[in-house]
Amino acid sequence: MLIAHKIALEPNDIQATYFARAAGVARFAYNWALAEWKRQYDAHKAGSTQPKPSQAALRRQLNAVKREQFPWMLEVTKNAPQMAIIQLGDAFKNFFAGRARYPQFRRKGVHDRFTLTNNQFSVDGSRIRIPNLGWVRMRETLRFAGKILSATVSRVADRWFVSLTVDTQDDSHLPKAENQGAVGVDLGVSALATLSTGEPPIPGPKPHKALLGRLRRLSRSLSRKQKGSTNRKKAKGKLARLHARISCLRSDALHKLTSDLTRRFHTIGIEDLNVRGMTKNRHLARSVADMGFFAFRRQLEYKAATRGGVVVVADRWFASSKTCSCCGHKLAVLPLSVREWACPACGARHDRDVNAAINLRSYAVSSTVPACGEEGSGPGGNAGTKPASTKQEVSFVPD
Repeated sequence: MLIAHKIALEPNDIQATYFARAAGVARFAYNWALAEWKRQYDAHKAGSTQPKPSQAALRRQLNAVKREQFPWMLEVTKNAPQMAIIQLGDAFKNFFAGRARYPQFRRKGVHDRFTLTNNQFSVDGSRIRIPNLGWVRMRETLRFAGKILSATVSRVADRWFVSLTVDTQDDSHLPKAENQGAVGVDLGVSALATLSTGEPPIPGPKPHKALLGRLRRLSRSLSRKQKGSTNRKKAKGKLARLHARISCLRSDALHKLTSDLTRRFHTIGIEDLNVRGMTKNRHLARSVADMGFFAFRRQLEYKAATRGGVVVVADRWFASSKTCSCCGHKLAVLPLSVREWACPACGARHDRDVNAAINLRSYAVSSTVPACGEEGSGPGGNAGTKPASTKQEVSFVPD
């Protein structure tokens, strides 16, 4: 299993300057390679003898000219430009496979980062050795045991972090699920999650909404500052720190919720939400983005896999809210403003979110199969995650 541990760094001024310089070299190499890729591809398409571009050829081309044209690249580790071009090659692979958009040029101050291969650094307790720099203090030790594959040093606001990717077979840091059965989880904007167990709805922190006033005030303050001035740099730092705080509050709430669910339940049923379509609604876009539905699903899937659990994803057209959880009657129309409704067939009264969670639980239970079975026979669509036909363990490698 590949798993990453992101640790805060405590660099001094010299080390922070080196990090910024290395991130700048990586950004320049990425943009240079992207421009060359476009030029060479257009020449090849026009009928020239120029071969199709590749990340390996661009790396060799940069190595041949950087000593004369870009001598300042030699001040930082050689991994910074080389790994940036490799990442560009991966971006084009995802683009041609239809998994991502066309790669865009990187901007200064936006996701500043550079990557090191495992032969260019070493970890000793709560410190990491960076090439051409030396030892840098980390806020904590590496949690996981195994082969360290790579390290990515990145900046969030004015803080530096290192993300260590480890190939480990030891998942003892997460004990197996308590196996309290199955649960359905209905996500929403008023409450982050409603469970089928009848527990009170779990409210979301809504950090963007809570800090929106301060966010607007700092944004106005930044817009009034003269470009290139020291005051503008200070105002930009304040705004970046506030955005980082909003992100941390949201991430903390999602981690606590997903850890609790995967610790308690073996089978979890959720819905395949059309988040992109929901964010196109100008009345709901801010609230939907503030909840972090995609991050919730991603965390739930990899945490359930490490605990031996199963996440069943219902098809996005599965009518979880409009179907009566008692008799199975399906309403033709159920407006979003209707939060409670009575079934015309059996007369049962339902809370919209609780009813959806119960239906998702039933879907998850019916979609799982015994150890000797094959595919499930759920009430509709295919589940996003199903146990294998020979065993009920899940093999999942998180990003």
